[in-house]
Amino acid sequence: MIQKMKARNFLFMVLLAAAAGCAKAPVQLPLVDPAAFGGELDGKKVELFTLKNESGMTVQITNFGGRVVDLWVPDKNGKMEDVVLGYATLDGYLQSNEIYFGTLVGRYGNRIGQARFAIGDSVYVLAANNGANHLHGGVKGFNNVVWDAVQNDEGTLLLSYLSPDGEEGYPGNLQVNVTYELTSDNELKIEYRATTDKATPVNLTHHSYFNLKGAGVGDINDHLLMINAAAFTPVDSGLIPTGEIASVEGTPFDFRQPTAVGARVNEDHQQLKYGLGYDHNWVLTPADSGLTLAARVVEPVSGRTMEVYTNEPGIQFYGGNFLNGQDTGKNGMVYHHRGALCLETQHFPDSPNQQQFPSTLLEPGQEYYSVCIYKFGVEDTAAK
Repeated sequence: MIQKMKARNFLFMVLLAAAAGCAKAPVQLPLVDPAAFGGELDGKKVELFTLKNESGMTVQITNFGGRVVDLWVPDKNGKMEDVVLGYATLDGYLQSNEIYFGTLVGRYGNRIGQARFAIGDSVYVLAANNGANHLHGGVKGFNNVVWDAVQNDEGTLLLSYLSPDGEEGYPGNLQVNVTYELTSDNELKIEYRATTDKATPVNLTHHSYFNLKGAGVGDINDHLLMINAAAFTPVDSGLIPTGEIASVEGTPFDFRQPTAVGARVNEDHQQLKYGLGYDHNWVLTPADSGLTLAARVVEPVSGRTMEVYTNEPGIQFYGGNFLNGQDTGKNGMVYHHRGALCLETQHFPDSPNQQQFPSTLLEPGQEYYSVCIYKFGVEDTAAK
């Protein structure tokens, strides 16, 4: 009897060992080497930080411009893929033509017409870095500064920057604090806070280029997009809003139902001609309470989904129209025309010059607060 029990125990241990051997080992992701982001800019140390959550989702962020360098999320079969465009080295960002891969954007995300605005009787002249207009904070916006960074745990990165009075033409010393958090619900949550000692416009946003197939894998024309908006802000030939709030009804700008990005992008519509495709602000339909679901993206083959939540009144949908195959990013992947899309939560473009738009003016004693959440998931589209 004792011998039989010993034999059974031995067999049980063998089976346990076999089961353990069959269990999948944790996936080792080919992350960007932090050493490739070593060095100094403007006397400040540049670093690359890695955030992870319990399910294995991983994001790497550099304090140079607060850039999201890579973002690994699973598909419906659990396969991990990097879904944002970018470069594997600091030099890659420094030597590229600036197209804002993965950056924090400020002081003012999007465009300000004629690169100027007035507060009371004072006129402020900004850098004209987009034709006659001012784009994404100017020549040295928040995308081109080294932020102070603190990572207190595996899932959170705190960035801070003091933008001095007069930087890029803006008034006031603006203290900005941004928190990146990778949550257990597979959310990349970005919270922005700012205070100033002089009245100044503030409109902060995030500029990752997403392709849910994987960075550099084909285009995004087959991504299904929903934008929770019944109106958008038409633009002139310089992509400055005309001031009109126009209905999306009956236009290629109606994404209230999930629609393939490329389904109508080549239609004969003046707004599409101005933007060479989609590069417009949508006026969000606000939630009754809490954050607004601004947009939802589904990639049909992988089943990856991305939902965008915000407290902002608008979202800029940009379809990668100016990608042209001249940028080679991580792993030698070439970034082709419409190879990614951006969904930038925001106040409306040119608001400092459009009194009918929601105000972006931050006064001393006030705190600016904005939040954007990119929530990733999966759905089996083949089962529908």
